[in-house]
Amino acid sequence: MMQFYKEKILSPGQLKRLSEHKYSCSSSSLLDSYLQPWWDWLVSKVPLWLAPNLITIVGLIINIATTLILVYYSPDAKAEPPRWACFLCALGLFIYQSLDSIDGKQARRTGSSSPLGELFDHGCDSVSTVFVALSACIAVQLGNYPSWMFFQCFCAMTLFYCAHWQSYVSGSLRFGKIDVTEAQFTIISIHLTSAIFGPKIWMTEIFGIGTMSQLISGIFYSGFLFVFIEFIKSFSSGGIGKNGSTIAGTSVLSPIIPFSLVVVPAYIIYRKSAQHVYENHPALYILSFGMVAAKVTNRLVVAHMTKNEMEYLDTALIGPCMLFLNQYFNFFFDEYYVLWLCFIWVTFDFLKYSSQVCLEICNHLKIMLFRIPYSNEQTNLDKNGTTRLQRSKSTKKHH
Repeated sequence: MMQFYKEKILSPGQLKRLSEHKYSCSSSSLLDSYLQPWWDWLVSKVPLWLAPNLITIVGLIINIATTLILVYYSPDAKAEPPRWACFLCALGLFIYQSLDSIDGKQARRTGSSSPLGELFDHGCDSVSTVFVALSACIAVQLGNYPSWMFFQCFCAMTLFYCAHWQSYVSGSLRFGKIDVTEAQFTIISIHLTSAIFGPKIWMTEIFGIGTMSQLISGIFYSGFLFVFIEFIKSFSSGGIGKNGSTIAGTSVLSPIIPFSLVVVPAYIIYRKSAQHVYENHPALYILSFGMVAAKVTNRLVVAHMTKNEMEYLDTALIGPCMLFLNQYFNFFFDEYYVLWLCFIWVTFDFLKYSSQVCLEICNHLKIMLFRIPYSNEQTNLDKNGTTRLQRSKSTKKHH
């Protein structure tokens, strides 16, 4: 793994606190109990030498690849993509969802649980959220309603950020009855509907009140509102820190600032663009700002796991600044090219940050990111299918 930073991102104190971090999560998801048998069967077929993080990244790559096929055929989210592309997107999301659900099981099974696994899993989820939201908008041709598409995608990113904001405040990640799993399978259903009946079905008028794509967006907005209300309720008892502060001892409202520096400029640039850069290139626009949101969300996860204050400014914001300054100086450059430059920068910056953080944690914990650091002899199964290493670490929580 390449080392991009000359200076360390994580201090010795942060690394020490991270190594002491214990994963805490509660879920009351409606679908999880029905899917557990499938996940248990699937993980039983996974070789013991396969590292949990490798399972996660393979699922993410598949999800990104199938979404990019959809983006290729409909970059403006208005053109009708091929039905097979919608089917591939449904399949890609299902594979990602399944692999993402068994990585923790594989970690327990092989005794390879670590704080890095939790961080890596959430990091992949932050990227997946952007691509999943975008793919859903393309599948229902929501580019015909640019404002609806903008809020649809940014609501998804915001709620994912809020879930980890709540974790930063309370010390525990909580999932409701209708949450990530339910949203993912709803989007899988949308892709399958587009694959079977064709994406044009979403342009059908319903009772004279709007198209089916608008109806689907309205349903998602209702879900976003419900989850957001639950998020607000979690603040009623204050934070887990001293005097109701966050786990790092900071104000429970402090995480709103870094994310506002992503969402607010995204909306201002969209509304002020004389060349209509967002309306003409919504997929590229969403991906650009989505990568910034993913970077900020990852920094929040790191702040939570290291019990550290979160810095407000970020190098990824240089990308949006390019667009903002170009508008300020009366569009000196074509916005489309500036948007591409923004996307390249924020993607590079995200990968640079993620790589360095993983490298530092691996060096500190003396583990490998995509390999399980013990020999095959240690994982010989007994008659009950339990590994020696698993028995010795049976009290550890999965990442």
